[in-house]
Amino acid sequence: MTASTTPHGPIYDRVALVGIGLIGSSIARAVRRGRLAKHVACWTRRPETRDTTRKLGIVDSVHDTLAEAVKDADLVMLCAPIGANADIAQAMAAHLKPGATISDVGSVKQAVIRDVGPHVPEGVHFIPGHPVAGTEHSGPESGFAELFERRWCILTPPPGTDQASVDRLTKFWQAMGSKVEIMDAQHHDRVLAITSHLPHLIAYTIVGTVTDLEDHLRREAADAGTMIERAEIVKFSAGGFRDFTRIAASDPIMWRDIFLNNREAVLEMMGRLSEDLAALQRAIRWGEGEKLEAWFRRTREIRRGVLDAGQAGTFAATEPEKK
Repeated sequence: MTASTTPHGPIYDRVALVGIGLIGSSIARAVRRGRLAKHVACWTRRPETRDTTRKLGIVDSVHDTLAEAVKDADLVMLCAPIGANADIAQAMAAHLKPGATISDVGSVKQAVIRDVGPHVPEGVHFIPGHPVAGTEHSGPESGFAELFERRWCILTPPPGTDQASVDRLTKFWQAMGSKVEIMDAQHHDRVLAITSHLPHLIAYTIVGTVTDLEDHLRREAADAGTMIERAEIVKFSAGGFRDFTRIAASDPIMWRDIFLNNREAVLEMMGRLSEDLAALQRAIRWGEGEKLEAWFRRTREIRRGVLDAGQAGTFAATEPEKK
């Protein structure tokens, strides 16, 4: 264990997880490992997921109703898809403990403030958050306690938020191994549109394009009396394409909601990408090797910066090997 994740004593008495996919189940495991709460409760919409969570034994109680799960909770963590937040916030408002903190793990923050904020009762603290960590896997089985180690967690408290509550939530994330940054919600959404949302959109597009091209090539081969097997596409996949398929395997519901709820920032970044692609296309067409080399040298330095910052190839990329 790292120093930040050694057992440390409860920060909250009762934590309620609303939703228990990759992130929620990883929080549950990290809380248990660090003894960061006396009790972890959980509610999720699907009965079969509740049954799976009970069998996994990663929380102290699994509830059949949202009201039961959030009752007496000091921290309520929304881990459901972004599009469900408004209904959840409205449904749980009357059952929240005075002085409790509501947070979330979504990748878009302005939408969370828009959807949850109006339903937060007086005396309850609302601190949106975003752990910048994940894998392509989903569901409660996919979580692991090390997911947040050495990863950023961004908190976007609205103006006037109780500072003691922000400090307490910051301590909670740090105890799970995260580095915490406080950021304006609008700025967060623009930054993540560049660093996360656009790369996922590119991955979905490229994998879809390759699939369409594969079908086209197979039809052409059939017309010519030859054969292209799907296995050949998999067999000869280069490393870059394998990386794209990993990203494109991410939870489709989660990413649908992200794109719909951060559409302005994503569309702005797509426009910039289209301009850059046009410039690259022109350089390739006209054989402008110096321009291409300069472009590639500059982008290689970005990769080196990611490595130097410790943001590549750790637990957030792949689950630890199971022995």
